[in-house]
Amino acid sequence: MSDVKMSGQQPSSATFLSSFKGKMPKDTGIFIVMVAIALIFEAAGWYVRDQSFLLNPNRLVLIILQVAIIGIIAVGVTQVIITTGIDLSSGSVIALTAVVAASLAQTSDSLSPMFPSLVNMPAAVPIVAGVGVGLLCGVVNGVLITKTGIPPFIATLGMMVSARGLAQYYTQGNPISFLSDSFTAIGQSAMPVVIFLVVAVIFHIALKHTRYGKYVYAIGGNMTSAKVSGINVNKYLVIVYTIAGGLSGLAGVVLAARVSSGQSSMGMSYELDAIAAAVIGGSSLMGGVGRITGTLIGAVILGLIKSGFTFVGVDAYVQDIIKGIIIVSAVSVDMYRNRKKR
Repeated sequence: MSDVKMSGQQPSSATFLSSFKGKMPKDTGIFIVMVAIALIFEAAGWYVRDQSFLLNPNRLVLIILQVAIIGIIAVGVTQVIITTGIDLSSGSVIALTAVVAASLAQTSDSLSPMFPSLVNMPAAVPIVAGVGVGLLCGVVNGVLITKTGIPPFIATLGMMVSARGLAQYYTQGNPISFLSDSFTAIGQSAMPVVIFLVVAVIFHIALKHTRYGKYVYAIGGNMTSAKVSGINVNKYLVIVYTIAGGLSGLAGVVLAARVSSGQSSMGMSYELDAIAAAVIGGSSLMGGVGRITGTLIGAVILGLIKSGFTFVGVDAYVQDIIKGIIIVSAVSVDMYRNRKKR
């Protein structure tokens, strides 16, 4: 009788645990990791510098602004990763779009405007131009991948090199400054954060509740099955890469407005941060898995790590080493999960 009772109790407790896990939000685990990292740096702050890490308003504002720029890119990169693709060009696209937007946002006070006849333009002109250049880069990526069969890694690597070179040629290595107040306003105060949150909400809804999202997950889950089921895979891949390029363009415009300048060196390694944010947030490089909410948390984790290490005095080169270890660890965990599922 006791054996029967014990055997009867085990399934009920297992059922309870599984139902409890089922009720928890999918991003609970990564959110707990984020909170733990924040608390670790808080404790380290008191131990190393005898001051709080989390209760410093200036530091929190800086973290949020950094997260906003990377987060805008990461929203597009997440959608690319869901389709089993990769986008290495986003950092260079930021530089190209930033200098294009800045060149059209100059005022008549500039000592040497790039386009003397196009100074004091309405803010909408440089914004649309910058985002438009990003969209064009995304279209080129998508067409190269779908029409020529070039792997996404190679196609976007080529765009990464070309876009950076175009930015340098466009500016001849010189910074573009004296930008209008109406343009720089979109990069000041909380505007970058507002823009990021709006972008995140739009694409969270798009991926979760629209045909576009359904098809993107289907393509990443099994591209052959998606084709057989009648999905125009090439069309949606071009759309995904176009969106990623457009969001990189938007990030470049916001960054130029934030620093009141356009420079060809902008966006260095931002593509790696965006990929890291997506992977840390639960996106699988094997495709078919990824959420905007997870990417948002992943971007915050990266911001906390970067600011936290700077706060406690870790060398910048060491920070890059640790960031690389984090990326490799996140990918390793993802690969382990996929092997376990198979």
